[in-house]
Amino acid sequence: MVKQTLNATDLIALFNSWKLLFAEQRDYLIALDGKVGDSDLGITMSKSFAAAAEALEGEGEGAGISKLLRTAGATMARTAPSTMGTLTATGFLRASKAVEDAAELGTTEVAAFWRAYRNGVAERGKANVGDKTLLDVLDPIANSLDRLAAANKDLHHALLETAGVAEQALEATKSMVAQHGKAAAFQEKTKGLQDAGATVGYLLIRRMADFVSEP
Repeated sequence: MVKQTLNATDLIALFNSWKLLFAEQRDYLIALDGKVGDSDLGITMSKSFAAAAEALEGEGEGAGISKLLRTAGATMARTAPSTMGTLTATGFLRASKAVEDAAELGTTEVAAFWRAYRNGVAERGKANVGDKTLLDVLDPIANSLDRLAAANKDLHHALLETAGVAEQALEATKSMVAQHGKAAAFQEKTKGLQDAGATVGYLLIRRMADFVSEP
């Protein structure tokens, strides 16, 4: 049966699912990042999500959604203090504040989650949409969920539609020129390449959509 809300127990399970996902995608992300970066993205993501999932298991469902997200962000910041690790951690820390009083996450709360996540990454990374970064997927995700929440779409359909939007946004990064990090040194050579950071954003929302769709 599909999920129309996510509670604290679901959130712990979701982080475990993200942990497995980034373990599976570790080598792919290393290869993708290695084209114009320093090849550590797959290591950073697999390490940080493994640590976060373990920390959330330790906290337990009684901690509540906001505290679990705060724990995830703080754990990631300690475990993987690289640029991407810090941005991902910031996203979860900001999201924890956005859903401070929520016992469950429906479409409205998930929209607030991703809006705060996007804003945190934008501020911390000092990036703009179009700079060929994680933000180029996070911004469409947040905008899509805001629109679907306003239209009273249920969580299952909102996440599936938003995952499709994120996939298109990821594809669009191929035509952009990198403006940040080591990739910026390659400038025009980054054209035609899918952004590695944006790939992480897509994988996060895709797995979230799959998670609520599981029978």
